[in-house]
Amino acid sequence: MTNQFKLLYEGKAKKVFSHYDPDKVIIEFKDDATAFNALKKAKFEGKGKLNCLISARIFEYLIKNNIPTHFLELKDENTMIARKIKVIPLEIVLRNTAYGSLCKQTNIQPGTVFANPLIDIYLKNDMLNDPLITKDRIALMNIISSKDLDLIINLTLKINVILKNFFKNIKLELVDFKLEFGYDSKNRILLGDEISPDNCRLWDLNQKNDTIVSLDKDRFRNDLGGLIEAYSEINQRINDFI
Repeated sequence: MTNQFKLLYEGKAKKVFSHYDPDKVIIEFKDDATAFNALKKAKFEGKGKLNCLISARIFEYLIKNNIPTHFLELKDENTMIARKIKVIPLEIVLRNTAYGSLCKQTNIQPGTVFANPLIDIYLKNDMLNDPLITKDRIALMNIISSKDLDLIINLTLKINVILKNFFKNIKLELVDFKLEFGYDSKNRILLGDEISPDNCRLWDLNQKNDTIVSLDKDRFRNDLGGLIEAYSEINQRINDFI
């Protein structure tokens, strides 16, 4: 990124830069991979590009389905232009099927399909290790109004219906995913961050004998290998579908 744009924020997987328009930002996707609150780190050449391209296509699909997002356009294969938002420090995790941390924290068996999606909310705070948080605690901490929290939860449920159908069309099962939201300059709540194999758990439906084949960041978390190949496969399926 050229020096004319100021680095506003750098996270684990992205850099956010200023834009000529103060209501916009430039988001550059990095090749870094992290897991377990950045205790595990690695770099994969081409990962940033794949996540950027996948996110852009999915954001476009969500926008067509009347979901308000921060995405505006691709700048290049590694970078997107988005509306500037004030990020709400909550991570909304929706689970369609039990897996991962939920099964470690409860007696729910991995692979249990829920009759209704489960929504977990986490405080977005690395220092506190992103703890699970309740609605009452959110109110006590004055993070967001109950009205806006309800709006975010309803949006998340709508997004789930759209994404489940989207991924089913490309032979992927949407097991769970994490969303972040924020306020734009007009105080509207927009879906932010990214929608990619980094924050979605996606299982390949082309497998036989109910074998679980992850095409997401679990390939890195669980030392399965083939991360770039998995992300490339998702990108190709999306391009073939859209």
